[in-house]
Amino acid sequence: MRVKHWAMALAILLIAAVASYILLKGDEELAPEAAVTEIAPPPPSPVISPAAVALPEHPAVLYPIDPSPSETPLPELGESDALFRNALAEVLGSKGLSLLLSEQLIHHLVVTIDNLPRKHLAANAVPLKHAEGSFVTEKLEDAVTIGAQNAKRYAAYAALARTVNSEKLVGIYRRFYPLFQRAYHEIGYPDGHFNDRLIVAIDDLLASPDPEPPIRLSHPKIFFEYADPDLESRSAGQKIMMRIGRDNAAEAKTRLREIRQLLVR
Repeated sequence: MRVKHWAMALAILLIAAVASYILLKGDEELAPEAAVTEIAPPPPSPVISPAAVALPEHPAVLYPIDPSPSETPLPELGESDALFRNALAEVLGSKGLSLLLSEQLIHHLVVTIDNLPRKHLAANAVPLKHAEGSFVTEKLEDAVTIGAQNAKRYAAYAALARTVNSEKLVGIYRRFYPLFQRAYHEIGYPDGHFNDRLIVAIDDLLASPDPEPPIRLSHPKIFFEYADPDLESRSAGQKIMMRIGRDNAAEAKTRLREIRQLLVR
């Protein structure tokens, strides 16, 4: 778990990504490991690999999704930022939109969602601004724990997530889905289906544990890690969920279940 700026805020992030991003938005204090500088996807992690078997050349679509018809033809992926941001502005508002970075937004959302169920998250792929302030820790006897006040850093994200209309957010995702799919192909999955990967990411986040606070940390080198080996072994997304506080994580999971239902119905 590194102290780099890889984490995010979840619950808006999963528009296919925007919907889970905002509540999960993290900080620079707990990160999976040393900085990841490549945007290319890392090797598959055992956390999300269903089995060590050869995948079919053309995998079946588990969760098909039909793009919504659009009066305006979609631009090329590399020219989509302005149109996509304008669409998001109608749902997130100017305050929510200000949390997003501006360039290659769909590409970075796809990379981040693909990485969430893995052990490591590419630091330079997250298209969100990190939470303000510094990571809060506390002393408990001879141990260091995540501070009780740390969750307050994400309160604004949680409040924003509660106001977002999930149906409209998923509607934007459907409209722009051909570009999400194209970005997924470009990062190394020419036969993959991005919506299937999105559901995997959502399910992994929903399966994150809810440890009883205070959560103990260790500091073996430069960066903090979870002292409990089971927590430390979790995916990048689940580590973020544990870090943002139980109330914020519960809010995120409620929204993610809602979005998942809309995506697979």
